[in-house]
Amino acid sequence: MAGERTKLTVAEREHVGSRESRRLRREGLVPGVLYGRADPIAISIPERELRRALTGEGGLHAILDVEVEGAAKTHPSILKEYQVDPVRGGVTHVDLQEVRLDQPINASVSLHLSGGEDAPGVREGGVLSQPLRELGIQALPLEIPEHIDVDVSGMEIGGTLRVNDVTVPESVTVLDDPDTVVATVTAPTRVVEPEEELAEGEEEAAEGEAPEGGPEAAAEPAEDAAGDQGTTEG
Repeated sequence: MAGERTKLTVAEREHVGSRESRRLRREGLVPGVLYGRADPIAISIPERELRRALTGEGGLHAILDVEVEGAAKTHPSILKEYQVDPVRGGVTHVDLQEVRLDQPINASVSLHLSGGEDAPGVREGGVLSQPLRELGIQALPLEIPEHIDVDVSGMEIGGTLRVNDVTVPESVTVLDDPDTVVATVTAPTRVVEPEEELAEGEEEAAEGEAPEGGPEAAAEPAEDAAGDQGTTEG
């Protein structure tokens, strides 16, 4: 949802490094960096507070009103990058970027296909594929949508939908190549079973099979018949 804003209180870190980051994570804190117009600030954020901020209506594109403990200034920011533990799945580090609300920024927004089950091509057995999952856009921070819906309910077999066919809000500028493929519906692939291949091979062999003894043997009955007709009893 565009325009979603969430307050996020963080603490400035006095120490940095891998050892300090591990200590913070054991205490339920997520280390991070706040990049702004001045020097970057090393920060730590309660894991629960960070999760709450990033799972609201604005999702990963929410505007975070970051307040550093002990400072009166609020920093409107967005989530720039984040790292996830490959085993446990939790966020292990975040980079926040301070932004000006009156200046457009670049962002990647997920594309959600809708109406796939109603598409004529899918009803006929075609396969719906989505090569492009995210769309690069430019917009004011408060105008960045959480996602963009793409209607594919009219696609037929052999149909292709490109970036140029995607409808976006008037306040959003698309940055990706307009010819980039977003979705396709391809014809179903016929799978030939081994038994079917064997049966077809045997049928072809039977059709081309010559009589036993070869072509000469096939002509022998006609010659015998001709000989019988020219013989009389004496």
